[in-house]
Order: sequence, then structure tokens, then C-alpha cells
Amino acid sequence: MTARDSRDPRDADVAIASAAPEAASVLDEEPVGGVLGKPYRALSIGIVSVVFLIAFEATAVGTAMPVAARELDGIPLYAFAFSAYFTTSLFGMVLSGQWADRRGPLGALAAGIGAFAAGLLLAGTAGAMWQFILGRAVQGLGGGLVIVALYVVVSRAYPEALRPSILAAFAASWVIPSVIGPLIAGTVTEHAGWRWVFLGIPALVAVPLALALPAIRRTAAGPVDPDAPVEAFDRRRIRLALGISLGAGLLQYAGQDLRWLSLLPAVVGAAVLVPAVLGLLPRGTYRAARGLPSVVLLRGVAAGSFIAAESFVPLMLVTERGLSPTLAGLSLASGGATWALGSYVQSRPRMEPHREKLVVSGMVLVAASIATAPSVLIDAVPVWTIAVAWAFGCLGMGMVIASTSVLLLRLSPPEDAGSNSAALQISDGLSNSLLLAGGGAAFAALGGGMAGAGHTAEAAGPHPAAFTAVFLPMAGVALAGAWLGTRLRARTAQAVPE
Repeated sequence: MTARDSRDPRDADVAIASAAPEAASVLDEEPVGGVLGKPYRALSIGIVSVVFLIAFEATAVGTAMPVAARELDGIPLYAFAFSAYFTTSLFGMVLSGQWADRRGPLGALAAGIGAFAAGLLLAGTAGAMWQFILGRAVQGLGGGLVIVALYVVVSRAYPEALRPSILAAFAASWVIPSVIGPLIAGTVTEHAGWRWVFLGIPALVAVPLALALPAIRRTAAGPVDPDAPVEAFDRRRIRLALGISLGAGLLQYAGQDLRWLSLLPAVVGAAVLVPAVLGLLPRGTYRAARGLPSVVLLRGVAAGSFIAAESFVPLMLVTERGLSPTLAGLSLASGGATWALGSYVQSRPRMEPHREKLVVSGMVLVAASIATAPSVLIDAVPVWTIAVAWAFGCLGMGMVIASTSVLLLRLSPPEDAGSNSAALQISDGLSNSLLLAGGGAAFAALGGGMAGAGHTAEAAGPHPAAFTAVFLPMAGVALAGAWLGTRLRARTAQAVPE
């Protein structure tokens, strides 16, 4: 969960589709009092609080990361600290889906929360950048387990009439952290140190988890049919998911270590990654075939280009314009509200006939916002320009991300909704990892590793070319997404190949 990443619960309609179709609610009586009625109160407060804290962590990390990377002498590996999370979360999501379908979501959720907390502790106590990156990777595994398990909980514990309300609460849980997360994280970073941004969250998760776990045990534990034999895990899909994570990790490593010897892990990573991707994504995705393949590809293009660019905004403002971590993080704060506004706009019934045009418009907004970002490297350009640009970019993302979810379900036969939903999430997370790795390699190659090497912006010296090498290519990728938006309409639904 952005950083708006593949953890993002705002993509509710797709995630819920990945639950087993037969996982009907165990509470099929008429809802009393809504999601806060007595039967659901503890569960609702607990799981929404968990999502809220995950959202807070996601928005806070971007604020603390420039200081953490600088103190750990890890600016050259800055992008790796973000992409490591997305890489391991890919495997976590596939594992969690199978775990929850076969044995219920309780075990996957508990294991995910444990891994998430362990990763935070590992990152918060890191003495070197590689330990910090390892912590982020462990955290990503936990995040992938948690977010899928939570949606399976929703599919089993709530009657259909209440699901829109609890999923709307998930979405709303991202708005407040988007505003207060950078402010709190910046204040903590400046006065107590960046480590407490990571070390404080595990303790905060304990209370909502204590509320949620007993309720989950009562309403959603165990397999859907306790009398049916428990199916074995689909080892092929798990191997493919592991191949994606391993291949993406090797490519990220090669991109950060700019030596001839790095060609070896790059080749091995590509050899592992390509067949795994082809096995898990719809046929024709790589060539942008019309319909479902283009929807899945567009999701990755949109998420990857935006997240890769957004990850470098706080670092640029801290090292090049001398902003405090708090002010740098707040430059992105307005995005939470405009993202929600974009999601609302696309949900209006009168927009339905124009969904493809809405997607194209959204991607143009994303491309324009990313292309505008490096303008603040010019001293004469007001720093607040980035806040305005990012507000429009998030508006576009709200329209695009929600629309790809709607289109995917429209193009998916019921029996393929789960597989296609997983493909959408994989495209999202994989693009985040690969485009962050590519942006990080370009950043390091043009001297970005020296940005922030001292403890003040003045000590670091300007490195505008390194930042420009991240933002402008990502703007180009986003613009390619606008072209993909013209290929979303299909004559017939398509499915993920067996």
C-alpha cells in the first residue's frame, strides 16, 4: 500500500473479485445498523484501522526516506528502497490469495501483520542501506499478505448489501493519511529522527488488530466449505509469482550497480522474469492487444510511471530546493483529496459512455504533472508549483485506476474474474518495481548518488540532470498510457490463459 502502490485499497472492486466466487457471506441476515451495527462493529473498526495505519505508513515513508537514505549513505540506492517493497509484495499477494481461499484469511492476515511489523523494525534499526532495503522487502511481503487477506475477510464476513460501505471506508482511510501523514512524519523526522517513523507504527497496529482478530475468527476463519477436502496450493502459480519477484529483484540490483558485471544478474533476471510474466498476464498484454490485455497493461503503465516519479519528489525538494522533510512531504498532501475526487468523477453514471475518453484525459493529466515536476529545479519557479501539478496528477490517477478496475470486471467472465484481478495487481506491482529500478539507474548514472551526500542541500550541490532523467522519461511512459486508453474497447471478453 504511496506512495500509492499496489497495496492501495481504493481499488476495491478488483480486489474483491479475486476472492473465491463461492465465498458468500456467513452472515446473511438483514444488516442492522450498517457496518457499525453490533454484529460488525469490532470487525469494521479493526480492519479499517489497520488499513488506515498502512495508508499512514505509505504516505509517511516518502517524507522520511530522503533523510534515512542520506544518513545511511544510501542515496545511490534510493529507488531500490521503494521498489524492494513492491517486488516482494507481488509474491505475498499470490501466496495470500491461495492461503485465504484454502485455509481462510486469518492465518494470512496474522502472518502478514507480523512480517509487516518485522520489516518496519528492521528498517527502523538499520545501520546500513542494505539492511534498510531488506526491511522494506520484508515489509512488502507482509503488505502483500495483508491486503489480499483483508478483502477476503470482506467477501466472507459482510453481506453483499454492506460491502460497498466497508469498501468505501477503506477508500476513505487513505484521504486523511495523505494529508496528515507527511506532516506528522516530517515533524517526527526533524525532532525525533527518521527511525521513529518506522519504529512507532508496529505498536499502533496492536490495538486494531486485537479488535479485528477475534471477529475474523468468528466470521471468516477456515475454508469456505469446512467439510470439503482442502485443496493443495497451486504450485505453478506460486513458482511463477516467485519468478516475477526474483527476476524483478535481480533487474533492480543490476540497475543500481552500474558495472559490466551487472549484466549477468540482469540477464538472469530477465530470463526468469519474462516467462513468469507471460504465464500470469493475459495473452497479448506485451503487444497491447485490444480489450483486456490493454486494460492490464495500462494499469501497470499508469501506476509505475506515477509512483516512480512521486518517489523522487521529496528527495528533489529536500536536496535541490532546501525544503525541510515536512514541507517536502506536504507538497504531495493535496493528492489524497484529488485522487478521491477523480474516483468519484468516474463513478458518475453519466460518465459511463465516455469511460475510455476519461482514461485518456486522466493519463494526459498524469503525464503533464510528471513533466512539470522538474521545473522546480529552476530557482525562479515557485516551489508550490509541484503541489499544484501533483494535485492534477492525482486527479488523473483517481480516474484511471478506478476505471481500469471497472473495465477489467466488464471484460472478465465470472469464472475468470479472480485470475484477471490478480493479473491487474501483478501488472501494477511489477511496473512499480521495474520503472523505479530504471529511474533509479538513470538517477545514479547521472550523478544523483551524490545528491544529499552532506547534511544540507548546500553541501550536496545541484544535480538537476539526475532528477530530470527520472521525471521526463516517466512523463513519456504516462503519455504512452494515453495511447493505450484508445485500445480498451474489445469486441469480446478475453481471459487469462491456462
